[in-house]
Amino acid sequence: MRASDKAYDVLKEEILSWRLSPGTVLSETEQSERLGISRTPLREAITRLAAEGLVDTQRGRAGVVTDVSAGNLAELFELREALETQAARLAARRRNPRVFDALRSDFENARATVAENTAGYYELVARLDAAIDAAIENKFLLSSLRGTRSHLARARRLAQDNPDRLSESVGEHLLIVQAILDGDELLAAQATAVHLRKSLLNLLDTAALNAGTPESSMKGTL
Repeated sequence: MRASDKAYDVLKEEILSWRLSPGTVLSETEQSERLGISRTPLREAITRLAAEGLVDTQRGRAGVVTDVSAGNLAELFELREALETQAARLAARRRNPRVFDALRSDFENARATVAENTAGYYELVARLDAAIDAAIENKFLLSSLRGTRSHLARARRLAQDNPDRLSESVGEHLLIVQAILDGDELLAAQATAVHLRKSLLNLLDTAALNAGTPESSMKGTL
């Protein structure tokens, strides 16, 4: 692996996990020494992160980890809705019924355990995302979806787990899965839009309630 690729992978993971929190200055000297690479590959990595909106290089040569706030969540979800509703339509058109039939069963079983096994539920949602990604058969849309999810992973840290919201989310995902399984493109898109709008409202509400809560204790519920 090239040094710039390694630096990119490490820095991106640290940004998404908030080990490098918003506002952190990525000093070339400090980061190159920490990562054991020269400044040239580090600059290449920071340039890639800046292109994804994770680092701001306009404030100075070093680069600064961009902010995540309630103020830009609405814009993020506008883009997410445009991308994911289209993905749901394509998935309903091109799906493998066996894959989504299995997912429907798993979401039905998740109703009783979601509150006790939130990590398992998030893994199930990730499996649904992966199934939709595979079904759409569109590499350009997939690339855009992955870029949006990078920002979403950071935004989730603004909210805390909400048992009522988790339970509600199971039903929303079930409707999406059923619509895709039935090949109903319109319902798949509409159900996705409703889920995303409720997710945004939950994020905004809980972020407001948790204002001043240490970032290290924040977890998301979408």
